[in-house]
Order: sequence, then structure tokens, then C-alpha cells
Amino acid sequence: MLYLLLIYGNEEYFDKLTEAERESVSREYTEFTKSIAQSGHLRGGNELQPVASARTVRVRDKKQAVTDGPFAETKEQLGGYYLIEARDLDDAIAVAARIPSVRWGSIEVRPIIPHDMP
Repeated sequence: MLYLLLIYGNEEYFDKLTEAERESVSREYTEFTKSIAQSGHLRGGNELQPVASARTVRVRDKKQAVTDGPFAETKEQLGGYYLIEARDLDDAIAVAARIPSVRWGSIEVRPIIPHDMP
């Protein structure tokens, strides 16, 4: 079954890290990504640009509105994701618990509803 692991954290926290600390986190992510690729879990994933680059689009009464940033004001922002294949929810949670930023942020585990694409 496919799961999306949504990585949330406070961008300000990461910005306050020293260059050495950011490099250490980057190495942890590289090793984690290699490990889930080797285990067969990894199906995709990416880091996202900061929320300042995001736009939210809504259409109401056939009128489009575009606003800066994410939809909701939150203390944690979506910073990236992994798409994984796991045996079950427990297996997906075990993978999520190994994501480096789980120590200062949170990981949302969401099952994917598969649909055939045209």
C-alpha cells in the first residue's frame, strides 16, 4: 500500500541552525533516503521551497483568488514529503519515525487512495 509521509517543521527552527548543524541534518536525510530506497519503501519524494514561495488558489463563484503562502497560519510548515510503499500502517509509521526532522517537527502519515490515471 502507498503512503504519503508529509514532513512538517518550523522553518524558523531550521534557519537558526548553524551551517554545520544544517549540513549534519542534510547528511542524515541523505542516509535515510538511501536506506528506504535500499529497503524497497521509497517511491518518491522532494523537499519543498519555503512557504514564502507558496501560493494558495481558490475559485469561488467562478472567480479565482490567489493568495501568498499556505492556506492556514500554523507554527509548522509543510517542508517536504516521501511517497513510500509499506506493508501496512504500522510499517509506514515505523518508516516515518526514522525521518530526521521528526525530532523537532512532525510527520503526517496518509494512506494513498489509488486511482487509474488517464
